[in-house]
Amino acid sequence: MRSYDAVDLAILAALADHPRATIAALAAELRMSRNTIYARLAQLEEAGAFLDFDRSLNPHYLGYSLAAFLEVEVRQKELARIVTELRNIPEVVQAYGRSGTADLQVQLLCRDTDHLFRIDAAILAIDGVERTETSLSMGELIPYRLRPLIEKARREL
Repeated sequence: MRSYDAVDLAILAALADHPRATIAALAAELRMSRNTIYARLAQLEEAGAFLDFDRSLNPHYLGYSLAAFLEVEVRQKELARIVTELRNIPEVVQAYGRSGTADLQVQLLCRDTDHLFRIDAAILAIDGVERTETSLSMGELIPYRLRPLIEKARREL
């Protein structure tokens, strides 16, 4: 993991506030040269600081208004193949390996409950999937955010 400094954190905080900011706008806001901003952004990108852009897209715009979470129990020896098959289902937007009773937590986006039922059935049909348990999202209460962690890191420098 790359270490960061106050300049990196200032850039990340500015991007958290204004994700579409240009290099020139960041340079003006942070009172740094464009070359410094450009070089630091390249270093941050190389270090893996940035996630894919699609994390910023609103699924409602595409007609996917129902979010669900599946707890999935699998035969452990087949986990890698099962994950590969899950990756081929477009409605699977994220999956985590877990400890505890369920082996995977899978986040789905669906158009409605009938669509969810079909996707759940497709997941259950994957050889090695033993069982699923579905929970519906009632709404996002805290959106994905890293700004508080950036601010904490800035205070700890």
